[in-house]
Amino acid sequence: MERPRWLYLALQYRGSVIPAILPQVIFCGLFGVLVSAIHLHVVSVSWPVLGSIIPSVVLGLLLVLRTNTGYEHFWEGRKLWGQLINTSRSLTRLIWVAIEEEEDGDHQRKIDTVRLVVAYAIATKQHLRNESLDELATLISPIQYNELVTVQNPPLRIAYWIENYLHSEYRKGHLPLYQLTYMDELLVFLVDYLGGCERIVKTPIPLAYAIHLRQLLLLYCLLLPFQMVHDLAWYTGPVVSLIAFTLFGVEEIGLEIENPFGQDANDLPLDSICVTIQQNVEDLIHTKPSPVHQDHCSIPVPRHGNP
Repeated sequence: MERPRWLYLALQYRGSVIPAILPQVIFCGLFGVLVSAIHLHVVSVSWPVLGSIIPSVVLGLLLVLRTNTGYEHFWEGRKLWGQLINTSRSLTRLIWVAIEEEEDGDHQRKIDTVRLVVAYAIATKQHLRNESLDELATLISPIQYNELVTVQNPPLRIAYWIENYLHSEYRKGHLPLYQLTYMDELLVFLVDYLGGCERIVKTPIPLAYAIHLRQLLLLYCLLLPFQMVHDLAWYTGPVVSLIAFTLFGVEEIGLEIENPFGQDANDLPLDSICVTIQQNVEDLIHTKPSPVHQDHCSIPVPRHGNP
């Protein structure tokens, strides 16, 4: 993949946190200009002693902890969705190959079921974003769609439908017990990934910590002009703006990636991940299954690396 040019990336506006922090930066810069005007034309307000009130080391450690917490959420979410992709591929492949077709409607039921795996991924995305289920209308039947909009956790209902199909095929003799056991295990993995994502969404940084960090940031930036005005005079405002841009930017990045399942520019590309799963399944549907010889069929080894 071609790396973006360094200068182009440094000057890029879209995808940055500048829109979110611009009001705070402007406010701090204007406050610095006001302090400069008072100092130069009214009375000296230079108080260098204020630099020891909030040590920059303490503030830096708080910002690092804030950013690390957000990135842990982001990376864990990416691993969970990578595992969801791999597990979806394994489950749909087994359904397509291992389940025998004897009656006329068996093939269509198999197609509907592997598409339910796609629907599970999309429903998980929409569940995490608290969005409507409109995107699922073309993947499931109207009866299933009407049922999904009435439940609290649509992905779990879809997992139930997939498992119900597998057990139905087992009772018909179309699926051996050991394959059913392994497919049930893959379904358990899918539900576990959903639970992991829900844990990330429902475990934000403690409110008291977030409030205290923002209070310290604001206090630090408001005290900066009094420390610098004696040496910088009218340059105090721009310098304070630059420092505020740095500090508020780091804090905003940690806030933005704390919930990596949204639609911000720096969130995980869940839409493209779901498209990848759907493309994989549609390619599989257009692949004719080979005859299954139960005596030579082996259980595949699960692999849960991140694509």
